[in-house]
Amino acid sequence: MRKAPLINGSIYHICTKSIAGYRIFRSKQDYSRMMEMIKFYSYEKPPVKFSIYQTMNDRDDFLVKYLSSKENLIEIVAYCIMPTHLHMALVQLKDRGISIYMKNLLDSYTRYFNIKNERKGPLWQGRFKSVLVEGDEQLLHLTRYIHLNPTSDNFVEKTGEWPYSSYHEYLGNNEKRICNFPQYLDIEPEHYEIFVEERRDYQKKLNEIKHLLLE
Repeated sequence: MRKAPLINGSIYHICTKSIAGYRIFRSKQDYSRMMEMIKFYSYEKPPVKFSIYQTMNDRDDFLVKYLSSKENLIEIVAYCIMPTHLHMALVQLKDRGISIYMKNLLDSYTRYFNIKNERKGPLWQGRFKSVLVEGDEQLLHLTRYIHLNPTSDNFVEKTGEWPYSSYHEYLGNNEKRICNFPQYLDIEPEHYEIFVEERRDYQKKLNEIKHLLLE
């Protein structure tokens, strides 16, 4: 049980990991599925199940015309999907919004993954972890940390080479918008790119020695 309830209107760094470092995102289909789920489950009461939504030919229009008029449990500020875990910056809008959202999101992906891989049992490592973000500067640094995860773990050389994060939205290169970050961060795309890339090598080096750090 969580010690203190999450506060409406506050931003949290959310991290959830697979059991025993199990690789749960293995293909482009897996990543794409999660990206659609991240957006879909942010709405409080979707009118259809995600499995039905997936069969629609006009999914983007459906989101714009119907779901955009519905109330949200949370707002997504940033995200990055890694092979074994998921990082997000979320704003809670409703009581227990983040908890409900994460349960729906993770349960849905577990069902998909288990059916696809003829597997049974849990996929995620207990409850998700959450840390309150205090202030705009901390949020800015958090989004950079989230977006640098793929380079820190040596999956890609450059941040923009990883297609499964909100980094491309921050640079204005993605038409399919999942995040609502302009409301919380006031920074131009070209400035944000410099801000992220200047830290890339340092964060990568820090990740290489993290087993030596007493944190």
